[in-house]
Order: sequence, then C-alpha cells, then structure tokens
Amino acid sequence: MNVEDISTVRSLLSKAQNIVVVPHKNPDGDAIGSCLGLYHFLKQKGLQVQVVAPNDYPRFLKWMPGNDTILNFEKENSQAVEALQKADLIFTLDFNHFSRTGQMENILKVSKADFIMIDHHQEPSGYARVTYSDVSMSSTCEMVYNFIEKIDHTAAITKDMATCLYTGIMTDTGSFKFSSTTSRTHRVVADLIDKGADNMLIHQKVFDTNSASRLHLLGVALKNMVILEEFHTAYTTLSQNELDAHDYKKGDTEGFVNYGLTIEGIKFAVIFIENREEEIIKISFRSVGSFSVNEFARTHFGGGGHTNAAGGKSELSMDETVSRFMALLPKYKKQLAV
Repeated sequence: MNVEDISTVRSLLSKAQNIVVVPHKNPDGDAIGSCLGLYHFLKQKGLQVQVVAPNDYPRFLKWMPGNDTILNFEKENSQAVEALQKADLIFTLDFNHFSRTGQMENILKVSKADFIMIDHHQEPSGYARVTYSDVSMSSTCEMVYNFIEKIDHTAAITKDMATCLYTGIMTDTGSFKFSSTTSRTHRVVADLIDKGADNMLIHQKVFDTNSASRLHLLGVALKNMVILEEFHTAYTTLSQNELDAHDYKKGDTEGFVNYGLTIEGIKFAVIFIENREEEIIKISFRSVGSFSVNEFARTHFGGGGHTNAAGGKSELSMDETVSRFMALLPKYKKQLAV
C-alpha cells in the first residue's frame, strides 16, 4: 500500500459505522485466519465488525479465536444479509472477484459500501476503493500483518490475532515449504510467535485431528492415482460414491492433491472430485517449478489461483473431464519437461 492508500484506509475506518469482513466461498485456513485476524484488530480499535462467510468450512479451522462470531451466509442467511446490507465498509480477503463468493455475489455487486481488498491472487478486478494486491506474498494473512503494521503498529497485535494470522500463513505456505515463503515471511512468523501464537498447538489443531474415515478416504485417493511419466504428471479421482462411503465432511480432501508432487520426477499434480449436488467436477491443480497451473486452470477449466496452486471446475462427467485433461497434456509436454 502506498501513502495515499494508507491515508484513505484511515479515513474510511474513522467514518465506518458497520464493517463486514468477507472471505471467499469454501474458505481455507488463509481466508478464515486473515478474516479473524483482521476482525480482532478492528474490534480492538472499538469498531463494529462482523465476519460473513459465504458457506461452511472445515472443522479443523473452527477452533480459532472468534470463530463463534462468524455468520454463515447459507445457514444464517437473514442475519448475514442484514449485516451486508447495513455495511458501510466491506473488507474482501483472499479473493479478488465477487464471483468467488457464490450466492453473496449479487448482494456485494449492488452494495453502496466502500470496499477494501486484501489479496495475493492474480488479476484483481477493480471494485475496491483501496486495493492491496501483491501476488508475491505468501498469504493474505501475511498481508494483513503488513496492513496492521502500516495502519497502526505491530505492537497492536494480540495473542488472538497472532494465532489466526499464524494459522493462515502456515496453511497457505504448506507449512513454510512453498517458494512463496520468504525470509520476510519467517520474520513475520517469528514475531507472531513472540506475540503468543503457539506454533506446535496450531499445527496439531490443523493437521493432527483426522478422523479414521478421512484417512481411509486418503487411501482411496492414493489407490486411484495415475502416474503419467511421459508428462511428469500425476492425477487422482474421487467419485461422489467414494466420498459418501467414507462419511465425507467439508475439508476432508484438503491437501490430497499434494501427494502427487511427493513422487520423484512429478511436476504437475491434479485431483478431480465429483460434487453431485452442484453437478460439477471440482479440480485442484498443483505444480513445482515454472509450470503455471494458474494459466492452465484459467485457460481450460474456468478457474485460476497462483502459479503453483490453482483450482477449476468441469460440468462434464468424471470420465469426460479426465479425457479432456489427458487430451491437453501433449500441448504442454515441453513445459512439463523443463
């Protein structure tokens, strides 16, 4: 953010009567962590603030401080709609297009509120009064840390803020192993630990609370994995029947796609997950090196994200979706060989 942006944010905060903070649909650790981290910061400044999530999110994120204050747009619709309609300032975190909010999109589009965007994805749209966008950042949580530093001072960060922001940075960096993790990221994380984030406990809360059915579902995903050595690619599938047979809960497949990249020589990993209710195949893409799954997802599967992590969807059947994916790979053979 430049000096003008900082001045505008301070002015908007000084006038705001009702603030709403919004993550994207199917929020992950970075989305919920950044929203709750900002929520605690704004509450500490004496402001009226409400987090409204488009839909539900995984149980392993629901332990974070302030989680019980979040309104679920699908389950608590009347309260959520009222909060959005009353808002005179709306923060959108970890996304940069209203379409990423599902059923909330139309309400946001007609809102008379001022918008502040904090996000690290590519190609932001221009709806916000203030846009803090930086694709080089490890996570939106690291950006919220920077935001607090610019608007106030990091001395304002409490244990609850530190816990939420640490969670988002940890999850969005793959426990600090992705290339987006910089020396600055580690300095931010160190300060969050100094301010009360219990790194060991946070890791346990997120990663060590599996159900037996989730691990059995992981076994199915690994058994279904197909290795395409010619294209340095691995993909796996999970049908709705396989999800149902293992008592699938939202978030249970989180991280499954990354297992493909642990295979020596694999540079591109994909998971196709059937969602019968929405009549789509949800797709997650991951890569290592310079191969852009963001470009691949945007071009072929109506999605996007980051260079090495993106998502998309298909309205074809599972077999048709996989066949379409397979037909695309020869076009990318040279890129995947680098």
